[in-house]
Amino acid sequence: MNKKKPTIGRYILLLIFLLSLYSSWSLFIRENFKVSSDSDTERNIEIGDDSEIEDIILILKEIGDLKDVWSFKIMSKLKRYDSNIKGGIVTLKEGYTNNELINSLRRPERRVIYIQIPENVRLIEDMIVLLEDSAGFNRGELQSFLDTSSFLEDNNLTIETLPAFFIPNTYQIYDGLSVKLFLDRMKREYDIFWDNSRLSLCDSVGLTPVEVSILASIVEEEQDKRIDERPKIAGLYLNRLNNPLSFPYLQADPTVKFANKDFTIKQVLNKHLKFDNSYNTYKYKGLPPGPICIPSINAIDAVLNCEKHDYYFMCAGSNGDGYHKFTSSNKEHNKNKGKYKKYQGLN
Repeated sequence: MNKKKPTIGRYILLLIFLLSLYSSWSLFIRENFKVSSDSDTERNIEIGDDSEIEDIILILKEIGDLKDVWSFKIMSKLKRYDSNIKGGIVTLKEGYTNNELINSLRRPERRVIYIQIPENVRLIEDMIVLLEDSAGFNRGELQSFLDTSSFLEDNNLTIETLPAFFIPNTYQIYDGLSVKLFLDRMKREYDIFWDNSRLSLCDSVGLTPVEVSILASIVEEEQDKRIDERPKIAGLYLNRLNNPLSFPYLQADPTVKFANKDFTIKQVLNKHLKFDNSYNTYKYKGLPPGPICIPSINAIDAVLNCEKHDYYFMCAGSNGDGYHKFTSSNKEHNKNKGKYKKYQGLN
């Protein structure tokens, strides 16, 4: 038997069906893949470099009305946006379709600025102001975030140990970055710096990374000219820390200057030693509560690679070469102090 050939009417019915299906799908796409917002002004949204699609959805929900999250996810996957999210600032207006929205999200504004975290910044309040100015924050914005957020607690920090969090270097960041994303970036840099190799060295000297930074800041202030001497100085202070019966106090002169908030002190005197402040290691045992400056990477590595010796005392040398005289006994130390005083009298 011969099969009946499709009639023209059937072709017309099929065409009508396909057109109806297309119209319905187009209407569905228009209604369900649209992003609307109550705002009639432009809004800037900020996307972190490590954001995932769920983070983007959360941001969009906060600033507007993302209809049918599933459709946004489908479009994101079709356009491969969910696996290629870029950080930056995106400007949005009302009435985006998901397709248009994703096109905008894929092209964030990323004007790069350079921020320098300098070493040797002593006072925490000066450090915060410097960071605010360098990163383009409003004055007081960083301090306010630290006061009101859980950032310090989440990272096992205090306001005193915060200088240990910043590793001196020059960094590229995006202009307009929020305080949170800026600190997130600094946390990534901190984790990169404290890699397994340095963490292993921390274990070898018996200190945490923050404690290493605290001691490094003291070493930094003790020797800012002959930096090759820093590992020896670090070894001396570690000897004292590891022998608390004979040396219950660290007795580091730079901490006394910090405690007195007087960095013009040339010679630490008894009146300076009496100042009651937790940073005064002549009155308080162990390490001070935080770094007395942002320590340089060189000083940090000097602590991690400290010189092993049996020295407990040091005194400025009496020949003007910038190095110290190291001894194991207080008797020899007093002799060196006498020579240095005599040297000062002759010059």
